[in-house]
This record gives sequence, C-alpha cells and structure tokens, in this order.
Amino acid sequence: MSYLRFDKTQMTNLEDSLKKEILRSNRSGAYSCTTLVDCNTRKYHGLLVVPVPELDDENHVLLSSLDATVIQHGAEFNLGLHKYQGNNFSPRGHKYIREFDSLKVPTTLYRVGGVLLKREEVFQHFEDRLIIRYTLVDAHSETTLRLQPFLAFRSVREFTHKNDAVDKSYHMVENGIKTCMYPGYPELFMQINKENTFVYRPDWYMGMEYPKEQERGYAGNEDLYAPGYFEFTIKKGESVVFSAGLNEIKTKELAKLADFEVNVRTPRDNFYHNLVNSAHQFLVHRDHGDYVLAGYPWFKCRARDMFISLPGLTITNGEFDKFEAVMKTAEKGIREFIEGKPLSVKIYEMEQPDVLLWAVWCIQQYGKLTNMETVYKKYGKLVRDIMEYIHRGDHPGLEVHDNGLLYAPGGQEKAITWMNSQSYGRPIVPRSGYIVEVNALWYNCLKFSEEISRYVDDERNCEMLASVAEQAKKGFLETFLNQHGYLLDYVDGTMMDWSVRPNMIFPVAFDYSPLDQKQKKTVLDLCTKELLTPKGLRSLSPKSGGYNPMYVGPQQQRDYAYHQGTAWPWLGGFYMEACLRVYGRSKVGFVERQLVGYEEELFYHCIGTIPELFDGNPPFHGRGAVSFAMNVAEIMRVVKLLDKYNEY
Repeated sequence: MSYLRFDKTQMTNLEDSLKKEILRSNRSGAYSCTTLVDCNTRKYHGLLVVPVPELDDENHVLLSSLDATVIQHGAEFNLGLHKYQGNNFSPRGHKYIREFDSLKVPTTLYRVGGVLLKREEVFQHFEDRLIIRYTLVDAHSETTLRLQPFLAFRSVREFTHKNDAVDKSYHMVENGIKTCMYPGYPELFMQINKENTFVYRPDWYMGMEYPKEQERGYAGNEDLYAPGYFEFTIKKGESVVFSAGLNEIKTKELAKLADFEVNVRTPRDNFYHNLVNSAHQFLVHRDHGDYVLAGYPWFKCRARDMFISLPGLTITNGEFDKFEAVMKTAEKGIREFIEGKPLSVKIYEMEQPDVLLWAVWCIQQYGKLTNMETVYKKYGKLVRDIMEYIHRGDHPGLEVHDNGLLYAPGGQEKAITWMNSQSYGRPIVPRSGYIVEVNALWYNCLKFSEEISRYVDDERNCEMLASVAEQAKKGFLETFLNQHGYLLDYVDGTMMDWSVRPNMIFPVAFDYSPLDQKQKKTVLDLCTKELLTPKGLRSLSPKSGGYNPMYVGPQQQRDYAYHQGTAWPWLGGFYMEACLRVYGRSKVGFVERQLVGYEEELFYHCIGTIPELFDGNPPFHGRGAVSFAMNVAEIMRVVKLLDKYNEY
C-alpha cells in the first residue's frame, strides 16, 4: 500500500481534497501544481508552468488543466473539475475518483460504471515536458477518451481574461498540434502516442474562480481558452500517453519515456524518502548554473535560503556532487559581490549582512561530512576571502566594532535579516545594530576559519583569528546575555529588544558558540517553554508584545503576522540540533517525537513536503508557499543527526 494514499471518501469530499495540493517539478524550475482532484485553486496552479526568460524572470502558466472525458455508447462522463463564480463546480468529475496515491508519481484511479481508468502524471527530468499516461484498466464495451486542454499563457502573477488578441491558430504536428496564444511565448506542443482526431473548437471558459487567491485578499477570477479537443479509442489494458512540452517529440518514444521517468523516481514510501523527493525539486539548473529555489510556487533563488538549505538538501543524502555544483554557481556570485561587480548569476539578496556568514556555515557542514583536506582544497580560499572581506570592513552592510562584534546599520529603514516583512516600505520587525544571530554566525565562522588555518599550519592567521574570536565572545556575552538568562534579539545604541525570539537558538546549535554549557541550557529551556510548537519555533513568544500568530487574511494583515508569532520548521531544525548538542542521547526520544509533527504534515497542505510556515496557535495550520526549501532541508539534517545518536 502506498504511503501517501487517499481513498474515495477523502477525494470526493471537496472540503477536504481541495485543501490538499500536489507538486511536481524538473531541473529547469518548471513545475506542475494543482489540487489532488485536479481543480486549480490558485493563480500559481497549472499542469505546465515554465520559466520564459525571453519575457521576464517569472514562471508562466501555459497548460492550465486537461479534462478527460470517457465516452461509451454515446454517453459522456467528464472527469474534470473546475470552480466557477457563485461556488459552482463543473463538471464535477471528482465523484468518479476511486483513489489517489503518490508512491512514485501522482496516480488517480477513476471508476465510471464498468470503466476503470488510471491516470499517471510525471515531469520529464531535463526538459519542460509534462507526461500524462492513461491506462484503461477495465471496460466492458468500446471506449473513447477525449482530452480537452485549457490554456492560459500568462505569468503566475497575473490572470487571463477573454480578449481579441489571442492567436487561435494551430498547426498539426505528429499526432497532435502546436499553438501559441501570444507573441513572445514559446509554442506549446500537445501530442499523443496514438493516432487521434483533433477537433478544432475554440472557446473561452469564463469566470473560473481561485479561492486561495481570494483568501489572500487578491482577485481570484480568470477566463481560460480551450482550442478544441483530442479524441481516440482506447482498449482494455491499453495505455495512451499525452505530452505537453515546448518542443516536438517523436510520439513512438512517449511510452518508453513515460516508463523511464516513472521507474527512476524514488518511491515515496516513508517520511525520509518524501523529504528526499521534495529536496530534489528545489535544485534547478538554468542559465548555465545550478541553484536552489527558496520555495514553490513563487520563490526564486535567495542567497540566505540557498546557503541555509543546501547542506540539508544535498550532502545529508550523500549527494556531494549536487552541493558542489550549486556552490560553484554561488562562489561566482560571492566573488562578484566582493569585487563590487554586477552579479551575472540569478541569486537574489546577496547584499544582506548575514548571507556571507551563512555561506561559511554552509561550507562548514560540508566539511563535517567530508574532511578538512577536501574543505581546504575546494573552499579554503573562499572562506578566507569572505572573512577577510568582512574583517576589513568592506561589506557595505556590516561594520566591525572595537568590541569584536559585527554592527549592521539601517535595519530601522529596511529589512536586513531573515525577518523581512515590510509595510509601506518599512520593516515590520526592525532589527538593527548588533543582531544576535549575525554575531553568533560571526563567532562560529571565526572559529571555523581558525580550524582551517590550524590544519594548514598557518600559525599567524590562526593566532589572529583566535584573538578576534575571543574578543567577539566577550562582546557577545556583554551585549546579548541579560540578567534573565536569555539573549536580547538586537542591541542598537540604547535600544535593546527584550522580545523572546527564536534567533537566540543559533548560538546553542552552532558548532562553535560564545555561550558556555549552562548558558546554552538556559536559552534552550526558554525556547522550549515559550517558542516551541509541534511545527517549529514561534517567531515571537506569546508573552511578548505584538504577538500575532495567525497568518490569514489580506496581504497587509499577513505581513504583520509573518514574524510575530508564526511557527517555522527550519528554526525547529536548529532547535532540535541544539537539544541534541546540550542534552545528548537523553533527548533522542524527544526529538523523534518532534519529528512526528512534521511527518503528519506530509498528508496535508501540499502532500509529501513541508509548507513555508504555520500558525503559532493550535491547530497550527500550514500557510504560505506550499513547499519551502529551508524547512525540508533542516528536517532532513535532523533526521541524519539522529542516525548518529542511534548508531551507539
């Protein structure tokens, strides 16, 4: 039985099934995302959503959906489902669903009378091509299958509406057609590995409604264009493959291609294998570089997210080649930034003050699973150049002060940390000056750099780094550790933020910490008491002013809740690492129980992965992006950390 399986009762209950989404992607960043019942509820949903670099830096929905209709004895049974204005659903094909599972690929089984039809969906690894295989498992009489595509040809940030500018022309290709709605877009090739009839019947379907957008305070209505439909007979036991891609394919290759793509997928048969599959979705190759997307469906490659998530997404699963490929692209961006050149790579927010420090932390994790010799050969010079760049005071967002700490100015006017929500152009959580996680990173990176220098017998540099680290340690304790035993979130002149926030967990979790064991325990225990949820650490304690844990409503309302009480699984990853670091094997059972809270999430929101954040209060609903790289990565890293403790 499949690990991710949903029966007829669950699938036909739209109140339940419309909340569950499914995501598949390829290495270019193209994706397919919709609900389990194939009813789009977001403007980001679509069966073939691809980057179109000739137009902009966004993804674009080409093929929005594909309705299948079973025809027997002249009777038509449409298996599609669309939501229209006025809470009307049509054609209501979900009532034919018998079960859904996602062992290797999303598979839906439909029953229409004596007809049993299986639908499998898979993305080609290295091409922007969606493949859907229909298998007639059972039928007692002659059966015809009709496939009707619904096209959008628009950015994921916009909507399509009926217009006269659409190009309704099409051209026949092998067992299919190619068409393009607007200039500047690539042609969409829709083909079938069997002779079929394409019936040209252009029409607009008006007033489709996307409730997820309406919940978020946006417009949520769209019109979709249907150029016609494909029709063919199908026999009992026969499989027919539909392809939607950006180039023509020899249709006789489709069956073999579908078999290959299904067979190479890692089965999603347990918690960890689901995380591995999800991790692969964030790793993309485009513009001659390798990147980590911060999340689906709307995030791009953000520098901080990339460095935090890269170790968990790759080396925890032994995929060192993938780590090195991304770091090759990242190093190019880092060096261009350090040299003051425009970035030639598509990595955003490289200028943020903590980013280069997270890059060093990222390399440190690589070293823990390889060896110091490998780290030095591959990244030793990069680490040294980063640390010297910061220590010289060349970083535009950082100053090295006499107390050994890093000072980050300007956080009152713009967001400069991961707590980056804004309203009217100003940060909702202004963090400026001496920022706790920035300086925890600084101390950790100084000690790691010292470790590298010691390995190569660079005594002079080793002594210098040790001296700076000792100064930073003293400054850290004097600046952040308060009389109540926890850490201030930031200090800027006379301004001290006494809010209990999760950023204090980092110096407890890092390999090198300015805190002693007793101080770590005090900080960790407070995080447990005030911040811990089954879905990660809250971004603010309920006892602190401004606590706002429910990430709901229109954009501004959500922005004010984003870092004011919502729970973040990636912070939970560092928390669990801190637990193991402070308490050792005595906390293994506790950490395993914490992981249960993340495993159960695989069956909700977007199945098989972890969403961006959760409400900070029960029942801790998943919110935001349907799949988030840092969350998946940190949970994977903790699973592997547990393996080490369970070995003994």
